[in-house]
Amino acid sequence: MRINKYIAHAGVASRRKAEELIKAGLVTINGEVVRELATTVKSGDKVEVEGSPIYNEEKVYYLLNKPKGVISSVSDDKGRKTVLDFLPQVKERIYPVGRLDWDTSGVLILTNDGDFTDKMIHPRNEIDKVYLARVKGLATKENLRPLTRGVVIDGKKTKPARYNIIKVDPEKNRSVVELTIHEGRNHQVKKMFEACGLLVDKLSRTKFGTLDLTGLRPGEARRLNKKEISQLHNAATTKTK
Repeated sequence: MRINKYIAHAGVASRRKAEELIKAGLVTINGEVVRELATTVKSGDKVEVEGSPIYNEEKVYYLLNKPKGVISSVSDDKGRKTVLDFLPQVKERIYPVGRLDWDTSGVLILTNDGDFTDKMIHPRNEIDKVYLARVKGLATKENLRPLTRGVVIDGKKTKPARYNIIKVDPEKNRSVVELTIHEGRNHQVKKMFEACGLLVDKLSRTKFGTLDLTGLRPGEARRLNKKEISQLHNAATTKTK
């Protein structure tokens, strides 16, 4: 098995992240630093990432209703609370599928399956990610229309998105808009609304593919069942075709 795939299967990181670790010289096989992505792992080999031995684990998948004020990471050098603090009973080395900003709440999947992670976050698979945004300003079809064609943020155009105006409050100069995207770029939703002249002051992800927050209060998590995992895989496979 190729080294990047082995690392992904061990639940350490996605394949793409594993390649970064390999190129950085942070992976060893039997004590020797490995930098070639084509290197294979044989039965009995001892693989270490950043000095820690890794092993293949049972694949697990969890759904978390991430609260605001929590980092979407496995650790934080500033001592802030991370999403793993809400799953202390999980023994496998899980990590978030994509990210939610510190001040964004809602649906977040955590797993140790690198291939699944790549499939869920790659834009070509068009997995719906649905957000509910409260914005400063009055949302209209006119100022939101650019979202359906794509807007330029950080020098790159976004893929076409769908929106639904939920509420407009002229007295408070505030609106609530539902936005569906397929990407996961840094601060993307906030920047997309800014491109339309609206500033987000509250944001939550309400759906990820076929998953929503039904039955989960902020900070609560549950393990996904086989049917839910299969539905997510099928959604990505169908879009790819």
